[in-house]
Amino acid sequence: MVQGSAENIDPRIRRTRQLLHHSLEKLLQKKTFDEISVNDITEEATLNRATFYDHYADKFALLECVVAGRFNELLAERQVHFDGTCSSALNSFVLAVCEYLIRLQGPGEPRQFEPHMELAIISVVKRILLDGLKQHPAQSAITPELKAATVSWAMYGAAKEWARTANRPTAEDMAATVSSLLSPVLHLA
Repeated sequence: MVQGSAENIDPRIRRTRQLLHHSLEKLLQKKTFDEISVNDITEEATLNRATFYDHYADKFALLECVVAGRFNELLAERQVHFDGTCSSALNSFVLAVCEYLIRLQGPGEPRQFEPHMELAIISVVKRILLDGLKQHPAQSAITPELKAATVSWAMYGAAKEWARTANRPTAEDMAATVSSLLSPVLHLA
């Protein structure tokens, strides 16, 4: 499904999507993603299945959209915009991924993320990186798609390791380290 930007979506469509997003988020507090069905989501949202499928191909598409929405809100709060040209923007982006994981964890013991949630986060990060890289194409034999895929997996993996480490360094120190490792892959100065 084509999502479109929030500014030019009919208010009824936006409201329906918000209901579906909130329903999935609420259900994820009680169940694992694998245990949640489209039927569960539509019941929670008080919508019918046909309405769900008018907006999303499946529950995986909904999850990715929910993750994208929350992650983009965090980037907007931090005023982070990755355009593919600046290592300080990469540093801020890594810091945002770390913060996003910490927000998802919540208080208490580190939470193990399900593979579906991990893939949704990586996919969202990859899409943002790719959009930035395509704004300023570099002369390289390595495609922007490969760079974005490599960096998104590395960035998520490093942030995940950092989030579950006891006595971890500050998020700022972590972001600086990861950025220094990833800048050469993106050819950032």
